[in-house]
Amino acid sequence: MIKRFIVICITIICSSAFAQQGTGSPYSFYGIGSLKFKGTVENRSMGGISVYLDSIHVNLRNPAAYVGKNVEGPLFNGESRPVKFTVAGTMSDATLQSNTGEARTNSTNFDYVAMSVPIGKFGFGFGLMPYTSVGYRLDDINDDDILVNRYTGEGGINRVFAGLGYQISDELSIGVDFNYNFGNIQNTAIEVAYRPDGSVVQFQTREFNRSDLGGLNFNIGLAYKTMITEKLELSATATYQPGSKLNSDNIRSFSTVTLDGSTFDVVGVSQTIDAVLEDQNLQQTDLTLPSKLSLGAGIGDPKSWFVGAEYTYQNTSDFSNPVFSNQGSSFENSSQVSVGGFYIPNYNAFSGYFKRVVYRAGFHFENTGLVIKDESINEFGISFGLGLPVGDRSFFSNANLGFEFGQRGTTNQNLIQENFLNLNVSLSLNSRWFQQRKYD
Repeated sequence: MIKRFIVICITIICSSAFAQQGTGSPYSFYGIGSLKFKGTVENRSMGGISVYLDSIHVNLRNPAAYVGKNVEGPLFNGESRPVKFTVAGTMSDATLQSNTGEARTNSTNFDYVAMSVPIGKFGFGFGLMPYTSVGYRLDDINDDDILVNRYTGEGGINRVFAGLGYQISDELSIGVDFNYNFGNIQNTAIEVAYRPDGSVVQFQTREFNRSDLGGLNFNIGLAYKTMITEKLELSATATYQPGSKLNSDNIRSFSTVTLDGSTFDVVGVSQTIDAVLEDQNLQQTDLTLPSKLSLGAGIGDPKSWFVGAEYTYQNTSDFSNPVFSNQGSSFENSSQVSVGGFYIPNYNAFSGYFKRVVYRAGFHFENTGLVIKDESINEFGISFGLGLPVGDRSFFSNANLGFEFGQRGTTNQNLIQENFLNLNVSLSLNSRWFQQRKYD
């Protein structure tokens, strides 16, 4: 059964790597797209918290976690930490609801691939993950139920990262991640024109914009763990990402297109003219990425149970994009509260497979920072997950399965409310590369 589950995980993850877009959210129209969750399936299944730090799971949210205490097990003998590898993907299904109707959208996404390697008191991590995703088709319909404008977009920003953690003491570690962000965002807009009799004009005008983005930023993390009683361990974390810039190379063109009279899809392009953005100082621009601060704390019995909470604050009001602006939207500072934890009946049980399964649960509430027609776009989600042991039990490898359902947005002001369901799968694999020789 477990082998079949691993095959399913790999199939989903590999197929998602070839997906054209990672979201179907209409809110990816704004800014640089919908921000992807930066964390593992294990984090996501606990409401998004990253407070719990151990030696057998990669933690993508806090670089101080690249350093973990030694694993207690016969294959490690307290001598070295394992090399950790993880890969994940998500299948999403959402119902988009407005005051006038509803629609469904789904997508399959690659989430991340990462590795963490112990080096004495240091820990080194690197990987690849999406940072934002764009994928939408929005129709602007007037009071007479006539299509006036159609907007479409695709693309997103990916992130390659490498980081280093250092164990200052048995309780305290520090780390830093360096990220290179790259990708492109493509947007098109068509204003539909009609004849006096209501039929669609043969030739329409389409505006096309593309931005190729790239830039560096970094993330600093602290992690503290200490036993406060014989059985209870206190964990506390902090991460800070300073504000940064993305360089954007932009192009804009206008095309004469022919539309299908019933679906309004483009069926022909007869002429294209490139805009001279250099005259408007828009050919090369800088996008401001806001700073972000996260604080978390939790308590638990190591390898048995844990409960924690995390608060994240981001200066989203500092975000700017001089190429794409929308008078009906703005940004305010965003925040998120996450609460979650896990329970393991008996992590080292000799019999009873499900005694070694990790049971996870959590919830989160987020103000995304996006404001449309004076309505703040909020998100609420509840998550559950399982960590299924695989392979040699002494290596503590897991196949992880997570479920998340929630709501984003509102139907006020004729906006769209998303009711989403996500299925997350990942592999968290451990191995030993380094072993101290006992005999010469």
